[in-house]
Amino acid sequence: MVSEPEVDYTVILEPEKNYSAKVLAADPLIDIAVLKINEKNLPFLDLGDSNQIELGQTVVAVGNPLGEFYDTLSAGIISGLSRKIQAVGLLSRQVESLRGLIQTDAAINPGNSGGPLVDLEGKVIGINTAMVMGAQNIGFAIPINYAKKILAEVKKYGKIKVPFLGIRYIILDKEIAQVNKLPVDYGALIVRETLGEPPIVKGSAAEKAGLKEFDIVLELSGEKITMDNTLAEVLQKHKIGEEISLKVLREGKEINLKTILGERK
Repeated sequence: MVSEPEVDYTVILEPEKNYSAKVLAADPLIDIAVLKINEKNLPFLDLGDSNQIELGQTVVAVGNPLGEFYDTLSAGIISGLSRKIQAVGLLSRQVESLRGLIQTDAAINPGNSGGPLVDLEGKVIGINTAMVMGAQNIGFAIPINYAKKILAEVKKYGKIKVPFLGIRYIILDKEIAQVNKLPVDYGALIVRETLGEPPIVKGSAAEKAGLKEFDIVLELSGEKITMDNTLAEVLQKHKIGEEISLKVLREGKEINLKTILGERK
Protein backbone atom coordinates (compact mmCIF):
# COMPACT_ATOMS: atom_id res chain seq x y z
CA MET A 1 0.00 0.00 0.00
CA VAL A 2 1.21 3.53 -0.75
CA SER A 3 0.21 4.56 2.79
CA GLU A 4 3.44 2.95 4.02
CA PRO A 5 5.75 6.00 3.66
CA GLU A 6 8.81 4.55 5.41
CA VAL A 7 9.29 1.83 2.80
CA ASP A 8 12.18 2.07 0.32
CA TYR A 9 11.02 1.38 -3.23
CA THR A 10 12.93 -0.53 -5.89
CA VAL A 11 11.79 -1.06 -9.47
CA ILE A 12 12.76 -4.53 -10.76
CA LEU A 13 12.73 -4.79 -14.55
CA GLU A 14 14.69 -8.03 -14.66
CA PRO A 15 16.40 -10.13 -11.98
CA GLU A 16 19.68 -8.29 -12.65
CA LYS A 17 18.19 -4.85 -13.36
CA ASN A 18 17.05 -3.10 -10.19
CA TYR A 19 16.59 0.64 -9.88
CA SER A 20 16.04 2.78 -6.80
CA ALA A 21 12.76 4.67 -7.16
CA LYS A 22 11.79 8.11 -5.90
CA VAL A 23 8.16 8.69 -4.91
CA LEU A 24 6.97 11.85 -6.68
CA ALA A 25 3.45 11.69 -5.31
CA ALA A 26 1.09 9.27 -3.60
CA ASP A 27 -2.63 9.11 -2.93
CA PRO A 28 -3.41 6.52 -0.21
CA LEU A 29 -7.14 7.01 -0.77
CA ILE A 30 -6.96 5.13 -4.07
CA ASP A 31 -3.64 3.36 -3.39
CA ILE A 32 -1.67 4.86 -6.27
CA ALA A 33 1.85 6.30 -6.25
CA VAL A 34 3.88 7.92 -9.01
CA LEU A 35 7.51 6.73 -9.00
CA LYS A 36 10.54 7.96 -10.92
CA ILE A 37 13.73 6.09 -11.78
CA ASN A 38 16.81 7.66 -13.34
CA GLU A 39 17.19 5.60 -16.49
CA LYS A 40 16.62 6.21 -20.21
CA ASN A 41 15.29 4.16 -23.13
CA LEU A 42 13.17 1.91 -20.94
CA PRO A 43 10.41 -0.32 -22.35
CA PHE A 44 6.86 0.83 -21.71
CA LEU A 45 3.22 -0.03 -22.33
CA ASP A 46 0.57 2.28 -23.74
CA LEU A 47 -2.24 3.25 -21.40
CA GLY A 48 -5.76 2.27 -22.41
CA ASP A 49 -9.17 3.64 -21.41
CA SER A 50 -10.69 1.87 -18.43
CA ASN A 51 -14.04 3.54 -19.11
CA GLN A 52 -14.39 1.36 -22.21
CA ILE A 53 -13.84 -2.07 -20.63
CA GLU A 54 -16.69 -4.57 -20.61
CA LEU A 55 -17.72 -7.54 -18.54
CA GLY A 56 -16.38 -10.78 -20.00
CA GLN A 57 -13.55 -9.28 -22.03
CA THR A 58 -10.23 -11.08 -21.88
CA VAL A 59 -7.38 -9.55 -19.88
CA VAL A 60 -3.86 -10.51 -18.81
CA ALA A 61 -2.29 -9.73 -15.42
CA VAL A 62 1.47 -9.22 -15.38
CA GLY A 63 3.65 -9.35 -12.28
CA ASN A 64 6.15 -11.11 -10.05
CA PRO A 65 4.03 -13.37 -7.82
CA LEU A 66 5.57 -14.04 -4.41
CA GLY A 67 8.53 -11.93 -5.53
CA GLU A 68 10.10 -15.02 -7.08
CA PHE A 69 8.55 -15.71 -10.48
CA TYR A 70 9.53 -12.82 -12.72
CA ASP A 71 7.37 -11.67 -15.63
CA THR A 72 4.52 -14.05 -14.93
CA LEU A 73 1.40 -13.78 -17.09
CA SER A 74 -2.04 -14.95 -16.04
CA ALA A 75 -5.05 -14.73 -18.32
CA GLY A 76 -8.68 -14.25 -17.38
CA ILE A 77 -11.71 -12.08 -17.94
CA ILE A 78 -13.27 -8.96 -16.44
CA SER A 79 -15.72 -10.51 -13.99
CA GLY A 80 -16.97 -7.37 -12.25
CA LEU A 81 -16.85 -3.58 -12.29
CA SER A 82 -17.04 -0.83 -9.67
CA ARG A 83 -16.23 -3.20 -6.80
CA LYS A 84 -15.60 -2.06 -3.23
CA ILE A 85 -13.23 -3.90 -0.86
CA GLN A 86 -11.41 -3.50 2.45
CA ALA A 87 -7.69 -4.08 1.78
CA VAL A 88 -5.05 -4.76 4.44
CA GLY A 89 -1.39 -3.77 3.96
CA LEU A 90 1.01 -6.68 4.34
CA LEU A 91 3.52 -4.61 6.32
CA SER A 92 1.51 -2.00 8.20
CA ARG A 93 -1.68 -4.09 8.62
CA GLN A 94 -3.50 -0.81 7.96
CA VAL A 95 -6.97 -1.18 6.49
CA GLU A 96 -7.95 0.87 3.46
CA SER A 97 -11.29 1.07 1.71
CA LEU A 98 -10.85 0.86 -2.06
CA ARG A 99 -13.70 1.53 -4.46
CA GLY A 100 -14.45 1.53 -8.16
CA LEU A 101 -12.20 -1.49 -8.73
CA ILE A 102 -12.07 -3.88 -11.66
CA GLN A 103 -12.68 -7.49 -10.62
CA THR A 104 -10.90 -10.18 -12.63
CA ASP A 105 -10.43 -13.94 -12.43
CA ALA A 106 -6.89 -13.63 -13.81
CA ALA A 107 -4.68 -14.95 -11.00
CA ILE A 108 -3.33 -12.13 -8.80
CA ASN A 109 -1.02 -13.14 -5.97
CA PRO A 110 1.18 -11.36 -3.40
CA GLY A 111 3.89 -9.73 -5.48
CA ASN A 112 1.54 -8.88 -8.35
CA SER A 113 0.45 -5.58 -6.80
CA GLY A 114 1.50 -2.64 -8.94
CA GLY A 115 1.72 -4.76 -12.07
CA PRO A 116 -0.39 -3.98 -15.13
CA LEU A 117 -3.69 -5.50 -16.13
CA VAL A 118 -3.70 -5.34 -19.94
CA ASP A 119 -6.22 -5.96 -22.69
CA LEU A 120 -5.63 -8.00 -25.84
CA GLU A 121 -4.19 -4.93 -27.58
CA GLY A 122 -1.47 -4.80 -24.96
CA LYS A 123 -2.78 -1.58 -23.42
CA VAL A 124 -2.87 -1.10 -19.66
CA ILE A 125 -6.43 -0.84 -18.37
CA GLY A 126 -5.72 -1.36 -14.67
CA ILE A 127 -3.15 -1.66 -11.89
CA ASN A 128 -3.25 -4.93 -9.96
CA THR A 129 -3.86 -4.15 -6.31
CA ALA A 130 -5.46 -6.92 -4.22
CA MET A 131 -6.91 -10.40 -4.06
CA VAL A 132 -9.31 -12.22 -1.75
CA MET A 133 -7.42 -14.58 0.56
CA GLY A 134 -8.88 -18.07 0.70
CA ALA A 135 -10.82 -17.65 -2.54
CA GLN A 136 -9.97 -18.77 -6.05
CA ASN A 137 -9.39 -16.25 -8.84
CA ILE A 138 -10.96 -13.18 -7.24
CA GLY A 139 -8.53 -10.33 -7.89
CA PHE A 140 -8.88 -6.59 -8.19
CA ALA A 141 -7.25 -3.80 -10.17
CA ILE A 142 -7.44 -0.01 -9.97
CA PRO A 143 -8.82 1.44 -13.24
CA ILE A 144 -6.00 3.06 -15.20
CA ASN A 145 -8.00 6.26 -15.73
CA TYR A 146 -7.53 7.02 -12.02
CA ALA A 147 -3.77 6.84 -12.51
CA LYS A 148 -3.88 8.90 -15.71
CA LYS A 149 -5.57 11.74 -13.84
CA ILE A 150 -2.94 11.65 -11.09
CA LEU A 151 -0.09 11.46 -13.62
CA ALA A 152 -1.43 14.53 -15.42
CA GLU A 153 -1.50 16.47 -12.13
CA VAL A 154 2.05 15.46 -11.25
CA LYS A 155 3.28 16.54 -14.69
CA LYS A 156 1.51 19.90 -14.40
CA TYR A 157 1.96 20.73 -10.72
CA GLY A 158 4.68 18.38 -9.50
CA LYS A 159 2.25 16.89 -6.97
CA ILE A 160 -1.27 15.58 -6.51
CA LYS A 161 -3.70 18.40 -5.76
CA VAL A 162 -6.33 17.17 -3.31
CA PRO A 163 -9.16 19.25 -1.81
CA PHE A 164 -8.84 19.53 1.97
CA LEU A 165 -11.47 20.28 4.61
CA GLY A 166 -9.23 19.96 7.65
CA ILE A 167 -10.96 17.78 10.26
CA ARG A 168 -10.18 14.55 12.09
CA TYR A 169 -13.24 12.36 12.28
CA ILE A 170 -14.84 8.95 12.37
CA ILE A 171 -17.67 7.84 10.10
CA LEU A 172 -20.74 6.81 12.05
CA ASP A 173 -22.85 3.70 11.57
CA LYS A 174 -25.63 2.07 13.59
CA GLU A 175 -23.25 0.21 15.89
CA ILE A 176 -21.09 3.25 16.72
CA ALA A 177 -24.18 5.42 17.23
CA GLN A 178 -25.79 2.87 19.53
CA VAL A 179 -22.69 2.31 21.67
CA ASN A 180 -22.08 6.04 22.08
CA LYS A 181 -25.78 6.96 22.34
CA LEU A 182 -25.60 9.37 19.42
CA PRO A 183 -28.77 10.85 17.88
CA VAL A 184 -27.85 9.84 14.29
CA ASP A 185 -26.24 6.77 12.71
CA TYR A 186 -24.56 8.49 9.76
CA GLY A 187 -22.23 11.43 9.19
CA ALA A 188 -18.67 12.32 10.17
CA LEU A 189 -18.17 12.88 13.91
CA ILE A 190 -15.36 15.39 14.48
CA VAL A 191 -13.12 14.01 17.21
CA ARG A 192 -9.42 14.11 18.06
CA GLU A 193 -7.41 10.97 17.33
CA THR A 194 -4.91 11.32 20.18
CA LEU A 195 -4.86 13.22 23.44
CA GLY A 196 -4.01 16.86 22.89
CA GLU A 197 -4.16 16.71 19.09
CA PRO A 198 -6.69 19.28 17.80
CA PRO A 199 -9.48 17.82 15.64
CA ILE A 200 -9.72 21.00 13.53
CA VAL A 201 -6.62 21.90 11.51
CA LYS A 202 -5.56 25.47 12.14
CA GLY A 203 -6.19 27.78 9.20
CA SER A 204 -8.17 25.11 7.33
CA ALA A 205 -11.49 25.40 5.55
CA ALA A 206 -13.10 23.65 8.52
CA GLU A 207 -11.82 26.25 10.97
CA LYS A 208 -12.99 29.08 8.71
CA ALA A 209 -16.43 27.46 8.51
CA GLY A 210 -16.66 27.42 12.31
CA LEU A 211 -16.72 23.65 12.78
CA LYS A 212 -16.12 22.41 16.33
CA GLU A 213 -15.13 19.20 18.05
CA PHE A 214 -18.09 16.79 18.45
CA ASP A 215 -19.96 18.36 15.53
CA ILE A 216 -21.38 15.75 13.16
CA VAL A 217 -21.09 16.62 9.47
CA LEU A 218 -24.27 15.09 8.02
CA GLU A 219 -24.02 16.34 4.43
CA LEU A 220 -21.53 18.08 2.17
CA SER A 221 -23.14 20.10 -0.63
CA GLY A 222 -26.27 17.98 -0.41
CA GLU A 223 -24.53 14.58 -0.31
CA LYS A 224 -25.19 12.43 2.74
CA ILE A 225 -22.06 11.17 4.53
CA THR A 226 -22.25 7.41 5.23
CA MET A 227 -20.02 4.35 5.42
CA ASP A 228 -20.79 3.74 1.74
CA ASN A 229 -20.25 7.38 0.79
CA THR A 230 -17.51 8.66 3.07
CA LEU A 231 -16.45 12.26 3.57
CA ALA A 232 -13.15 11.59 1.77
CA GLU A 233 -15.01 10.25 -1.27
CA VAL A 234 -17.43 13.17 -1.37
CA LEU A 235 -14.54 15.65 -1.12
CA GLN A 236 -12.93 14.04 -4.18
CA LYS A 237 -15.87 15.21 -6.27
CA HIS A 238 -15.10 18.85 -5.48
CA LYS A 239 -12.30 21.21 -6.44
CA ILE A 240 -9.81 23.29 -4.53
CA GLY A 241 -11.19 26.83 -4.17
CA GLU A 242 -14.80 25.67 -4.55
CA GLU A 243 -17.42 26.86 -2.09
CA ILE A 244 -19.17 24.00 -0.33
CA SER A 245 -22.11 23.82 2.06
CA LEU A 246 -22.15 21.70 5.20
CA LYS A 247 -25.17 20.40 7.10
CA VAL A 248 -23.97 19.91 10.67
CA LEU A 249 -25.57 18.48 13.79
CA ARG A 250 -24.40 20.44 16.86
CA GLU A 251 -25.82 19.75 20.32
CA GLY A 252 -28.96 18.24 18.83
CA LYS A 253 -29.64 21.06 16.36
CA GLU A 254 -28.98 21.15 12.63
CA ILE A 255 -27.05 24.14 11.33
CA ASN A 256 -25.82 25.06 7.85
CA LEU A 257 -22.31 26.35 7.18
CA LYS A 258 -20.33 27.34 4.12
CA THR A 259 -16.61 27.42 3.37
CA ILE A 260 -14.04 27.42 0.58
CA LEU A 261 -12.09 24.18 0.14
CA GLY A 262 -8.35 24.40 0.60
CA GLU A 263 -5.56 22.14 -0.64
CA ARG A 264 -4.04 19.20 1.23
CA LYS A 265 -0.38 19.96 1.97
